[in-house]
Amino acid sequence: MLDSLKIGIVCYPTYGGSGVVATELGIAFAEKGHEVHFISYDQPFRLDLFSDKVYYHEVNIPSYPLFEYPPYELNLTSKLVDVAIHEKLDILHVHYAIPHASAAINAKQILSTYGINLPIITTLHGTDITLLGTDKSFKPVIEYAINSSDAVTTVSENLKEITLENFNIKRSIDYVPNFIDMKLYNKEIDGNFRSRYACDDEFIITHISNFRKVKRIRDVITIFSNINKSHNCKLLMIGDGPDRLMAEQMCRKLEISGSVKFLGKLKLIENILSLADVFVLPSETESFGLVALEAMASKVAVISTDSGGLPEVNIDGHTGYLSKVGDVDKMSSDLSNLLSNPELLNTMKSNAFEHAKSFDLPNILPMYEDIYFKLCQK
Repeated sequence: MLDSLKIGIVCYPTYGGSGVVATELGIAFAEKGHEVHFISYDQPFRLDLFSDKVYYHEVNIPSYPLFEYPPYELNLTSKLVDVAIHEKLDILHVHYAIPHASAAINAKQILSTYGINLPIITTLHGTDITLLGTDKSFKPVIEYAINSSDAVTTVSENLKEITLENFNIKRSIDYVPNFIDMKLYNKEIDGNFRSRYACDDEFIITHISNFRKVKRIRDVITIFSNINKSHNCKLLMIGDGPDRLMAEQMCRKLEISGSVKFLGKLKLIENILSLADVFVLPSETESFGLVALEAMASKVAVISTDSGGLPEVNIDGHTGYLSKVGDVDKMSSDLSNLLSNPELLNTMKSNAFEHAKSFDLPNILPMYEDIYFKLCQK
């Protein structure tokens, strides 16, 4: 039996939750003595440590006159074959069905001609199912990628149900929740640092996202505008994206710009979350809601919608409040209620922290490790 594995991880290198989870997962496996090889078109943004157990392989995407669009999936497939052969990978863990799982399946077939059997585990994060999956042109590819994988996991029970309902899946799917490293959160609040954003008598409300339409940034601003009239508070908007300009213009129109700070993309969001009192996430859909969990790990109460996997993370009336998508009146009322009742707010902050512990990395890592070893023993 193998004591340690050579693990290939394919993920998007961007700020999204899947990239964060994939990177933290790989780093954690390296700390346990496994050798981890990240394969992507750019270095994952959280992969900034030096370790003799962690390697990064860039997928080059040259421009060919023959192709109108760069053939990324083909380049990725070739890179996977090359890394698997020369680094002698034991297993490949890909995040997202397309293009990552589909490329991995093609690589697996090519490797079989070399006498190499490389097990593939595919983790579904949401967008590949809830967005791309609604496009009929992608459906056969997604089904093929899922059914051809050696193991498949979803980050929430809700996403597992949606996958089984909308696709012709002929294999089992395991639920392995997203996770966080609790050691990174619940930091001691630096008074000088907090004073940069709010006065001592002001509450701090936060929102973190990629500012896309699905995140309903307009709702965030509306909710804050509603409660800002009666509560002394500041709103910190963390992230960037297509709806940022709209949000800034909306703040000016509502005359709340002095109470709202747009901080852009931040790598160490746990530093900002440690200052917050309430986190607002009115998303149209969230397959899991990793950023809400990160807030809870920082002892922050959460106001969110009840969409997707959010009810599995934010427990209504215990760690915060849930509302229907678009119900800004209820979310505003819930937020106002928390800010008006310091004892209730502190209780929910503590509850959020305790609930977040169940998603701590040491609790989740063995679930993936067990799947890895079972696949490698077949």
